[in-house]
Amino acid sequence: MSSTSPRDALRKAEIRITSTMAMIFGLRMFGLFLLLPVFSLLGGELSGATPLLIGTAIGAYGLLQAFLQIPFGMLSDRFGRRPLILAGLVLFTVGGVVAALSDHIYGVILGRALQGAGAIASVIMALVSDSVSDDRRTRAMALIGMSVGGAFVLALIVGPLAARSLGLSGLFWAISVMGAIALLVAWFRVPRSKNLHAHAAMRSPLSLLQLFRHSDLWRLNLSIFSLHLVMTATFVVLPLVLRQQVGLTLEAHSLLYLLVMLGGVVGMVPLIIYADKRRVRPVMLAGIAMLIAAEALLAVSGSALWQHIVALLIFFTAFNLLEALLPSLVGRAVPAGTRGAAMGIYSSSQFFGVFVGGQLGGWLLGSNGSAGAFWLCVGMLAVWLLCALSFRELPRLESRIIQMDEGVQSGARLQELLSLEGVVEGLLVPEDGIAVLKVDPAILDEDLLKQWLAGSAQAV
Repeated sequence: MSSTSPRDALRKAEIRITSTMAMIFGLRMFGLFLLLPVFSLLGGELSGATPLLIGTAIGAYGLLQAFLQIPFGMLSDRFGRRPLILAGLVLFTVGGVVAALSDHIYGVILGRALQGAGAIASVIMALVSDSVSDDRRTRAMALIGMSVGGAFVLALIVGPLAARSLGLSGLFWAISVMGAIALLVAWFRVPRSKNLHAHAAMRSPLSLLQLFRHSDLWRLNLSIFSLHLVMTATFVVLPLVLRQQVGLTLEAHSLLYLLVMLGGVVGMVPLIIYADKRRVRPVMLAGIAMLIAAEALLAVSGSALWQHIVALLIFFTAFNLLEALLPSLVGRAVPAGTRGAAMGIYSSSQFFGVFVGGQLGGWLLGSNGSAGAFWLCVGMLAVWLLCALSFRELPRLESRIIQMDEGVQSGARLQELLSLEGVVEGLLVPEDGIAVLKVDPAILDEDLLKQWLAGSAQAV
């Protein structure tokens, strides 16, 4: 008779919670992305629609997400992850219903804003961080990132086909159904959190300000802001260009996106392998440069289909690459004990980019035409590239939590711990009796750490 070891049981629990969170995250993001390839085409049929208001409807989701990620994360520290995830999914579902019942652009904007008010991305990532051990957390976050990338790919392919048969209202009803499915998944599979509370360091406004000003994190926050600004602005404009200038039908849009997305995934793989095995910084810089080339080519392509295909192949290779790299870099850069707050700021930056990209894309489409929007993206990407040039290669660090015995919970003892070879950074949380460390496994003296722990603390 076989039995399950505690280690195997823990691993199964980690896989279960990670796959559940990836499913919920993917369903929500699919609903967000589903409208991107078609809304600028179908939104013009709504009463009161203008190019700027169409961009607002696309970006309203991102604006509410940007403002509410950090409050949702802080509330989840106090009341638990599960209640906040459920509340966010209810708002997402109700917002889809409001938009589906609206035939005026302002009603759709309201529905999109309600959807965005369910800002649970930071809560989901915090729950994964709570539930997954240090040595598997990076892979868990990668799975969450893959769910976003997969949702984007699927939405670009399915969106035009679904819009053909369902119309705009039908798309919103479909998004509401996906929200309801995610809600059911969360109700039955998200565990009830116990004894979750914020560390003292994260209850301090000064600490939050320090995260905003962190030399590595602000560059990564600018990076995800820029990436999603460019993505959203591009897809406010691109569907109209493909229909009006190139002459593609909605069905042809789906086929084009399928081909270029597959090509982008194939092109991304060797770059990801290089970044994982060697250095990330040159790969990130190459990805930004590729986006600049893609946007410039879109700006001058006119009615030439082959040029649009080449531009989109380059675009999706770079987008998929950067979407996968950036969250892992945030995980390396965050100071000890601040992962939840840092991911909240990162998520806010991402969705604020969605809002600004929708606004700028719609405004420029109405005032300067499609080329103006593409050239704006080139300019934004050039600023991003200049800022990224000073980004340093980050070490591959791991987190450790040390249970401190009474009597050794002092700054002096923490300094002694930090002096050990390979211990890069630490945070003492006296009320919890723990120290949160970031260590470099390549140079960490494990024997010396064990000797220190044997004398004064117990690892948990």
